[in-house]
Amino acid sequence: MSRSPSLPDQPTLDLDPEMGPDERLAALEDHFAEVTRVHQELTSQLDAARDRQSDLREEVDKLQRENEALKTSSLYLATVEEIADDEVVLKQHGNNQEVLTDVSPRLADKLEAGDRVAINDSFAIQTVLDTEKDARAQAMEIDSSPSVTYADIGGLDSQITEVREAVEDPLTNPEVFDTVGIEPPTGVLLHGPPGTGKTMLARAVANQTDATFIKMAGSELVQKFIGEGARLVRDLFELAEERQPAIIFIDEIDAIASKRTESKTSGDAEVQRTMMQLLSEMDGFDQRGDISIIAATNRFDMLDRAILRPGRFDRLIEVPEPNDEGRTEILRIHTREMSLDDDVELAALADTTEGYTGAELESLSTEAGMFAIRDDRTQVRMVDFEDAMEKIDRDDDTAGTPIAFH
Repeated sequence: MSRSPSLPDQPTLDLDPEMGPDERLAALEDHFAEVTRVHQELTSQLDAARDRQSDLREEVDKLQRENEALKTSSLYLATVEEIADDEVVLKQHGNNQEVLTDVSPRLADKLEAGDRVAINDSFAIQTVLDTEKDARAQAMEIDSSPSVTYADIGGLDSQITEVREAVEDPLTNPEVFDTVGIEPPTGVLLHGPPGTGKTMLARAVANQTDATFIKMAGSELVQKFIGEGARLVRDLFELAEERQPAIIFIDEIDAIASKRTESKTSGDAEVQRTMMQLLSEMDGFDQRGDISIIAATNRFDMLDRAILRPGRFDRLIEVPEPNDEGRTEILRIHTREMSLDDDVELAALADTTEGYTGAELESLSTEAGMFAIRDDRTQVRMVDFEDAMEKIDRDDDTAGTPIAFH
């Protein structure tokens, strides 16, 4: 705890009766100067105390607001259906319950039919939310023409074949499935370590089929208002229907599809409600036309069995770390635009980068190029790749024993 600054000693004036006029005047001037100095020091301390008081008042206000926020009940998402005088008809998301409720004067002029609002347990409107279009723009990444092709992906030949069979063929040759008399796979789940090319696979198949690529991270579906995550899932599939042919790509699906527990918290219940909405949308997936769904996860072991059953994700494709041949191909892809010195041997690089993912090999190539630029060279040498590998190993706290060249 900070200590209060001590007050300066108060100046006193003692005049000797035997002083002459000049001496008395000089003594008075010295006393006045000392009084002025003390006054300035006290004024400075007073200003500092006022600043401290202002900071403490702001801190108290902040703590009070946080306290009030912690004491407030959960908010739910609803849509304004009708407005009549001081009352509105609301439809609560999640259970589609319609209620008639009063609206406060401060919000009455702001509300229109179709607005999204946050309500409390008593169905009182707390705030008006952004438009649905804004929510889509914030949560989804829409790419009408992805630039990634199969040629940009190395070491995943078997995975590319499986994805093409499950996603590309139903979009480009649906008559084949009709002739054989089978339903095409309804979904593909890519699982494997981070950086192995799962997102690139989804973008490449979208490029090959001229489909709109709609990406959403599973973490974006975990919203702060109850019912909003489920609404975003519906938006996702409705948007895909508007933009078909389309490929829906849900990254980090484990954020909303992890194994269900006995937890009774509102947060866990909301995540499970969002997953139920996703399962419902996927169950009606075969009627949606030129739409395919791909999901990806780094934590396959965490997924709920309900989302893995046939009819939802019919293809479970593992995307592992690349083998020696795959690493050579990936390095060739990422260095094809680089000016390499004759001493650079990609096969040797691949042999000494065991355990590296595709993303790490791309980073290795970029870092090697940076070392060449630093030395004012236009060609990248083998030593640049060695230095880049040492740098990556230093920067990676999870890296094991540094890999040495032989």
